[in-house]
Amino acid sequence: MKKLQTIQLIIYLLLLQSVTVVAQEAKPFWNEIQTFQKEDSIQQPPTNSILFVGSSSFRLWKGIEQAFPEHTIINRGFGGSSLPHVIQYADAIIFPYQPRQIVIYCGENDLASSETVTSELVIKRFKELFAIIRNRLPNVSLAYVSMKPSPSRWHLKEKMQDANNGIRAFLKMHKNTVFIDVWKPMLGKDGKPREELFVDDKLHMNEKGYAVWERLIKSHLVKT
Repeated sequence: MKKLQTIQLIIYLLLLQSVTVVAQEAKPFWNEIQTFQKEDSIQQPPTNSILFVGSSSFRLWKGIEQAFPEHTIINRGFGGSSLPHVIQYADAIIFPYQPRQIVIYCGENDLASSETVTSELVIKRFKELFAIIRNRLPNVSLAYVSMKPSPSRWHLKEKMQDANNGIRAFLKMHKNTVFIDVWKPMLGKDGKPREELFVDDKLHMNEKGYAVWERLIKSHLVKT
């Protein structure tokens, strides 16, 4: 009888372990978040730094630390994340760093994920993230980089502009915030996205695109 109970216990523990592993793997971008945590366990970034958080436009920014040499930069852009993902992982990728400033780029993946996602919903999600951050870090400076225009998502331009305008208006009502407009500088004389700023997928930026962002963001970073 005891032998049977032992076998049943072993089977139960194995099943529990399998369920736990599957549940973790099911979390979007979980491996990237774990990588951040592993890096932090080896060397914790300094507090009072400038934290960049959001989607792949930050994640793929090679040399972001060198772009702003006068500042201590922590880059926690991950995957093709949307605002709910940033909210979901805030305890892992925002609050442990106690940053002096948070720079956010997120929202366009929300709109691209489904036709049912409206600009109003993106604004609502941003307000939720803002409230979560300010509740825990009431004095942190917060900058939002506007959704960029890209050739591959030009069909979403109206939604993006509406969401950008709504977030801009919201931030104007709050102290210690800034809205960084990258939309207009990335348009050509024809009013369409400048294709020379993008890699072959017509979505993500090349060095020329990031040079535009560097110029626009630099003056809005607080001293660290």
